[in-house]
Amino acid sequence: MTQPKDPSIAYDPWQHLNQFTSARIALGRTGMSLPTRANLDFQLAHALARDAVHIALDFTQLTQRLNQLGYATQILQSQAENEAMYLQRPDLGRLLSLASLADLQAQPPLAVDVVIIIADGLSSKAIEHHAVSFIELLLPSLQTKAFQMSPLCLVKHGRVAIGDAIAEHYNARLCILLIGERPGLSSPDSMGIYFTYQAKTGISTDADRNCISNIHSNGLSYEQALKKLLFLMDGAEKLQLSGVSLKDETTEAVGSNMMLPIF
Repeated sequence: MTQPKDPSIAYDPWQHLNQFTSARIALGRTGMSLPTRANLDFQLAHALARDAVHIALDFTQLTQRLNQLGYATQILQSQAENEAMYLQRPDLGRLLSLASLADLQAQPPLAVDVVIIIADGLSSKAIEHHAVSFIELLLPSLQTKAFQMSPLCLVKHGRVAIGDAIAEHYNARLCILLIGERPGLSSPDSMGIYFTYQAKTGISTDADRNCISNIHSNGLSYEQALKKLLFLMDGAEKLQLSGVSLKDETTEAVGSNMMLPIF
């Protein structure tokens, strides 16, 4: 096996496995410490993960990008009024604010097939980097199915379950929620998609949802994620359910750097 180039770094027999994973293995050792490069790489990854959580998503820019593509949008807010509250009170991130509920109720009654929600979640970078590109693939696919859709709902400080109230308001059969996942040290901008059939407030649980995780440059591609989502949507329409009873049976291989889901 190849020995490390720097003689001051102790050889690790797992070093050849680095090519197969982005996990931090076989980093080497100098005395009782990590090599300087490995230590600096870790500090950078940790800083990027913290930034993904703490830097606010620019909803104005996101709205403009989607409007320029011809998509109607509306901005909503959870009951978590600020970042600190969002991080400390996950329950408030699952509920729409009274002002947002009033905004929805003030709209004329509208029954749709699909509601699409984009929430900042725990990674603003995930939504900034991936949401618009994925929407550009998703919406034409839904339009070919002649689905009626609500405006795209952009939710500040939202968690997954906040989609239930929005889907219930629109009486939507299908709820698709894009959200920034909790950052990992090798994926600070990972986006997740949560799909729920006939979501209802207070009734739908995590067991009723399907999750497509790790959508980022070194994980699941937009095309692979779309294939999985369309498969789940077709299955949900046939079985009239989603969640643990609806299995993703797509077989396309994912990239070698694919990480396990982060919850």
